[in-house]
Amino acid sequence: MKIPLSKRLLCCARYVNPGERIADVGCDHGYLGIYLLKNGIANSVIAADINEGPLHSAFANAGKYGVREQMSFYLSDGAKNIPREFDCLICAGMGALTIISILEAAPWLKDSKYRLILQCQSKTPLLRQFLSDNGYRISGETIVRDGKFLYTVMDVHWEPGLILSPGQCCVSPALLQAHQPELPEYCHRIIKGLRQAVQGRGEDAVPFKAAALQELTQSAQFISLMEEHHDNC
Repeated sequence: MKIPLSKRLLCCARYVNPGERIADVGCDHGYLGIYLLKNGIANSVIAADINEGPLHSAFANAGKYGVREQMSFYLSDGAKNIPREFDCLICAGMGALTIISILEAAPWLKDSKYRLILQCQSKTPLLRQFLSDNGYRISGETIVRDGKFLYTVMDVHWEPGLILSPGQCCVSPALLQAHQPELPEYCHRIIKGLRQAVQGRGEDAVPFKAAALQELTQSAQFISLMEEHHDNC
C-alpha cells in the first residue's frame, strides 16, 4: 500500500538521518512517521497531536501499515506531554506562530542533542527571526512547491551565536547556499510581498520589513536571482 504523503512531508522525511528516534508533533494522521518506519529510516516514532481524532486515526493507520509496535501515541499540546527520549522533533504543516508557541513551551529543546525539522505554512520570516533570536541555527533549508505555493523545510539545531539580519530572516543563508531551481521565484515572491507591505503602510511601514527590503534590493546576489527569475518568465 502506498502511503499518502505530500511533497512537503516527503521533503521533511529527506532530512531525517537513518536510525533517528523521531517525535512528530502535530502528527495528524501519522503518515510521516509511518513512512519513515516502513522505509527503514527512523528507529522509532513518537506521534503526538493536540486533537483526539487525528491521533486515533494515526493509531489506526499505524496498525494498517504494520508499524504500531514502533510507534507511541500521545495526546499533547505541542511537546508538553511527550517523552524526551528522541533525537529529532518534526513540526510540519503549521503556521509560524504555532511552531513558535510549541518551541517556547519546550525550552528543554535548547540542547545540542536535539535536532528540529520545521515546515512552516505561513509567516516564515517570523519563524526564522525567532529561531535566530533564541539560539537556533538553520543548517539547511529546502524549497518545496506544493500546488501554486512555495514552502520551505528547515533543518535546525541549537547553536547560539549566529544572528540573522532582517533580510536573512526573509531568505536564509542556508536557502541561498542551496541555490535550488525554485530560488529565483521564491526570492521574487519575497520581494513582491515586502514591497506591498512597505508601500501599503507608507510612513507607518513595519521597520523590520522596510529594513529587509532595503537589504535585499541592495544585495548583488539577490539582484542576480531577481534577474534570473525575470529571464525565466
